[in-house]
Amino acid sequence: MSDTHHDKGGDEHALTQSFNYQGKPATQATIEANRKFAKTLDFSNQDGFKQTRNNLIAKFDAKTADILWNDYRFLEQDAPDSVNPSLWRQGQVNHEAAGLYRVTDGIYQIRGTDLANMSLIRGDSGWILLDPLTSLETAKASLEFALKHLPEGNDLPVVAMIYSHSHGDHFGGAKGVQALFPEVKVYGSKNITKEIVDENVLAGNAMTRRVSYQYGTVLPIGATGIVDAALSNGLTPGTVSYIKPIETNHNADIESWKIDGIEFIFMDASGTEATSEAVAYLPKFNAIWGAELTYKGMHNVYTLRGAKTRDALKWSKTINRVIHEFGGDAEILFTAHSAPIWGNRELTQFLKLQRDNYGFVHNQSLRLANNGVVMQDIGWEIQKLLPETIQKAWHTNGYHGTYSHNARAVYNLYLGYFDMNPANLNPLPTKAEAVKFVEYMGGKQAVLDKAKADFDQGEYHFVATVLNKVVTADPDFAPARALLADTFEQLGYQSEAAGWRNVYLSGAFELRNGIQKTRIKTNSPDLLGEMEVGALLDYLAVRVDATVAQHLSFSLNLVLTDLEETYFVEMSNGNLNNIKVAKPQQADATLTLSKPALFALNLGLATLPELIKGGKAKLDGDAEVLTKLNRSLTEMNDSFAIVPSTNTL
Repeated sequence: MSDTHHDKGGDEHALTQSFNYQGKPATQATIEANRKFAKTLDFSNQDGFKQTRNNLIAKFDAKTADILWNDYRFLEQDAPDSVNPSLWRQGQVNHEAAGLYRVTDGIYQIRGTDLANMSLIRGDSGWILLDPLTSLETAKASLEFALKHLPEGNDLPVVAMIYSHSHGDHFGGAKGVQALFPEVKVYGSKNITKEIVDENVLAGNAMTRRVSYQYGTVLPIGATGIVDAALSNGLTPGTVSYIKPIETNHNADIESWKIDGIEFIFMDASGTEATSEAVAYLPKFNAIWGAELTYKGMHNVYTLRGAKTRDALKWSKTINRVIHEFGGDAEILFTAHSAPIWGNRELTQFLKLQRDNYGFVHNQSLRLANNGVVMQDIGWEIQKLLPETIQKAWHTNGYHGTYSHNARAVYNLYLGYFDMNPANLNPLPTKAEAVKFVEYMGGKQAVLDKAKADFDQGEYHFVATVLNKVVTADPDFAPARALLADTFEQLGYQSEAAGWRNVYLSGAFELRNGIQKTRIKTNSPDLLGEMEVGALLDYLAVRVDATVAQHLSFSLNLVLTDLEETYFVEMSNGNLNNIKVAKPQQADATLTLSKPALFALNLGLATLPELIKGGKAKLDGDAEVLTKLNRSLTEMNDSFAIVPSTNTL
């Protein structure tokens, strides 16, 4: 490895920058921690491997694998010192998924090309596809591989596509499927388009930046970098697309649909793993489609990338309802992640453990909170209460969610971020607080000296806390940056959760190499194009700089000719308001155009003079209104610092 070292004071933990980045070795403290943890695990239970390998029809050839995925063959070795042994095993199970699999006659899955599975169900006239993956490129290549190797109906079209829920890895490849089958009909869960927009656009810039940490997109693949993404080995690159469904689940909790001759008895699962989600029972196949209500691991009640906190109690109760509504007859459980489970006894046992795990997190978190345990402590305390039956079952382990951050999510859902200690009510801003902490502790060098001693003892949690104060106070203090990076790295090596590992290692990477350009965009043009006009105006309001806008008051009628809708938009007191109205109001100006023209304007694909000249827009009244709006809008920084940084992009 070619390194450039910047050493202030000859420190052994000097800042390292490299274009051929690789991490440092595990320390003895990390080696011992991982070996101790391994003793708590039941490696004799090989069910996960057996289920993943079962019913393989066609394994990806070298060419297909190269197109679809990165090389994770390093997982075929024994666990290295730099990876938690439980996470390594999860990576190995996920690595086994590498081709086309038979779930049962008439149901097939492509697994191992993306974060999610692509499922295909044989209908009367063609194939019904469940969840078209994250990117159009991967979806297209995966589907082509499936159609080449299916043991039946190879020449049949995909006639229908169903989104199980509102997360990108379950709809983003839609246009890849449409490219092969332009007539495909699209279906989705209740309110899916609204929930996709809410989650991916309004806070989309912050979420996009945070995704790069949770999924380790800047990290190298390997034993000192990303080894797994919990749900699969990693997140696919490519173009996120979206096609708005022609029909979505309605208000009924349970409703029966017939799609290409196949009956789906859908159950609304919104508010569990996603704000819009549905599971289903397929009587013809005696199978439950579990969407992402479960997978072979514990999921996020709070996801590290940022999203609305989920309801662990509702999650547990929804799984319980699946057991009681569908479990008595079902012989197969197949889902959007992980391999299926065959056999009524086996799938019932699996669902009960999953149900009880989310119930445990909810109920024990609140029991602790009701006894005065605060948010910072509750993640540590709940791990002491874990029942052995749950702890020994691989599929309840914290590869995606963890007991620590899920317990804090339950606390936050009910009680919010504040623990009622007055000292935490209104602390100083992070920079000012860090400066005072370092001053109180005798200055940055004194803190660094103590931190080195604790690092050598394996006291990584507090070293991370205290050095974060030092580096926040003085980002240019290279020895502290270097030691903080080393500390994050060792914490990552010890983490069972893929997200925790990736967050720690991404922090180490950017401390050493500076801020990296974000590789994934959650707020794609397809999603923006499907926004309701009111939601677009809400998004514009998020971009308004109030200090500028307070001097730029105006009112505007926005008339959408194709939708026959009118919105009254008002800038006042530094805030942009909008309301849908029956007819234009008294206003400074009126802008008349179609929704496509409005979105072309918003995306920078056309200017207003161009639209007016082409007869696609009309502006009556004070033309300065739009100038005022544009002057108040800001561009979002998609490469903001997460760890204290000395550079910006």
